[in-house]
Amino acid sequence: MVWPARHLSQHIARSPAEVAAFAGNPANLPRWAAGLSSGIRQEGDTWVTDSPMGRVEVAFTGPVEHGVLDHDVTLPDGTVFVNPLRVLPNDGGSEVVFTLYHLPGVTTEEFERDTELIRADLERLRAVLES
Repeated sequence: MVWPARHLSQHIARSPAEVAAFAGNPANLPRWAAGLSSGIRQEGDTWVTDSPMGRVEVAFTGPVEHGVLDHDVTLPDGTVFVNPLRVLPNDGGSEVVFTLYHLPGVTTEEFERDTELIRADLERLRAVLES
């Protein structure tokens, strides 16, 4: 099956290496990724955060150093959401691109809400890195 996808992007006036190093470090998620930042902590080799559903695992699948910030989010029931996130060169800066899939069972309203939350996260990332 192939799902409809929406690509959300944000330019950032920093090099791709700087953006990838910052955004690809799970410890920095509380500074820009509201959806994944609630109490993130490292337990052994695993990064976890608490959600209303319980303990959620976050894992960057990389290679982060090449601007591939794809990350898996594993819910308490074992469901894994794959989130493609890339840092691309954009002249002297970067373009950060998140791909949001419209998954089965997600209403149009929920998809639009998720779109706006991701846009806000990407804007926060830009603000943090450009400050």
